[in-house]
Amino acid sequence: MEDDVILVIAPNEDGRKFVNQLIYNKKSFAVLTNSRTEELDYLEMGAKHVVRIDTYMTKKWIVPHVAVGRIYIFESSLNLSCRYLQICRPWTTREIYIITRYSSPRGVYRGMGADHVIYTKNGDVGFLLEK
Repeated sequence: MEDDVILVIAPNEDGRKFVNQLIYNKKSFAVLTNSRTEELDYLEMGAKHVVRIDTYMTKKWIVPHVAVGRIYIFESSLNLSCRYLQICRPWTTREIYIITRYSSPRGVYRGMGADHVIYTKNGDVGFLLEK
């Protein structure tokens, strides 16, 4: 769907590179973070929409007012990535991608609702924008 917004959780360098590619390709996207510092960093990079949430306060997990399309979660830790997956899965019927440098958590993410777990050694996942 053309009106969908790509949602990116990008707490690491691989994620920041992906956000730069989204900006360069003029894609409609939002960044989700739980950190004020990351929020400011992404706004400074040129992201127009950055949403900060408290990942521990489940009562504050509200569904966004925009149509969320594909979701890309760049793994920084298994626990935090699982929390984001838990938060975001109800927000979309589209695909959720977990991008990781570790091969061990694939089954965990799939069991929690991720559609694709992408393992990368160099962090280059620009090919995902082609989809």
